[in-house]
Amino acid sequence: MAINELRSISTFIKAAELGSLRQAALALGISPQAASKALAQLETHLDARLFHRTTRVMSLTDAGQRLLDDVQPAVLGMQRALEKARSAKDEFAGPLRIVGPRTAFQHVLWRLVDEFCERHPGIQPDVLLDDRIGNWVEDRVDVGFRIGPSPHEGVIARRLFPLQLVICAAPSYLQRHGRPDSLAALASHRCSAYRSPGTGQVVPWRVKLGGQPADQPVVPAICCNDEVFELQAVLAGKVLGQLAGVTAAPFIRAGQLVPLLVDHMSDYASYFVYFGSRTSQPDRARAFIDLAVQRLSDNAEYVLSSKELAGGQGRPAAAAQRRAGRR
Repeated sequence: MAINELRSISTFIKAAELGSLRQAALALGISPQAASKALAQLETHLDARLFHRTTRVMSLTDAGQRLLDDVQPAVLGMQRALEKARSAKDEFAGPLRIVGPRTAFQHVLWRLVDEFCERHPGIQPDVLLDDRIGNWVEDRVDVGFRIGPSPHEGVIARRLFPLQLVICAAPSYLQRHGRPDSLAALASHRCSAYRSPGTGQVVPWRVKLGGQPADQPVVPAICCNDEVFELQAVLAGKVLGQLAGVTAAPFIRAGQLVPLLVDHMSDYASYFVYFGSRTSQPDRARAFIDLAVQRLSDNAEYVLSSKELAGGQGRPAAAAQRRAGRR
C-alpha cells in the first residue's frame, strides 16, 4: 500500500501533541477521515500499534512514544527550515545576484546598485558583467540586464530604453580628415571596431538602410574588445567610432563628440531587465526591478533626442570659426 510518509508522520505527531485525532485533523487542515487513514497507513507500514484508543481519549503506546522521540526533532527541524525559506523570500537583507552586459552599461548599473544599497544597507550585491548570455538558472541569477531586439525565451522582461548606435567623431578628427557624407565614404576613413569577447570576431557596425537593420563592415584602424578603450581612441581624434548612445551622449552634449550619418543610426535593439517568476521572487529582487524600471525606462539622460543628434552635427564648423576668430 502506498503511504504518504510526511502526512502520516505529521498526523501522528499532531495527534500525540493534542491527544485527539479530530483536533489533529483540524490543526493540519485535513478531514478527520484523511487523518484517520494516514495514521492507519503508518501503523500498517510499521506493523505496530502507536496509540491506545478509547471513545474519549488516545494515548501513546510504548512503540508510539519511541517513534515520537525519534522523529519529532527531525520534523520540527524540517518545519523550521521551511519557515526560514518562506521568510527569506520577504527579507531585504541578503545577497542579490545581478548579471548585465559589460559593454555600454557599467556606469548605468553602478548608479542603480549604489542607490539601492543606500536605501537597503543589508543588501549584498553580487554582480557579474558579461556580454555573453549564460544559463541564468545555473548561475542563480535574481535580476538580469541584456541588450537585444526582443526578450529571450523563458524569462519575463521589461523594456528600459533603446540602444542607439551612434557613428561619431571628435571635432579634431573631422578637422584633419573631413566628414564622411555616406556609408560608402567610410572606406576612406580611419574607423574603430569592436572585437566580441565571446566569439573573438570583429563586429561590423550596425546601421539602418531603408528602415531596416543592416551590417556595415569596416576596415579597422584600431580594434579592441573594450568599449572604454574605444571611446578614448575616438575622443582623442584618432578614429571614427560607432558607440552606444548611453556612452556617447554626455560627450555629444558637451561638444566633445559629433554624431555622423544620423539617418543611418541603428535603433533596432533595446535594454531590458529580465527576471523569473513574479510570484517566487524575493522581495529584494522585486524592489530592485521596480527601481530599475523607475530610473531607466525611457530615461532622457541615456537617449539622445533627434534635436541633439541633428544639432550636434553643426558644432565642429561653429567651433572652428570661433577658434579662427580668436587667432
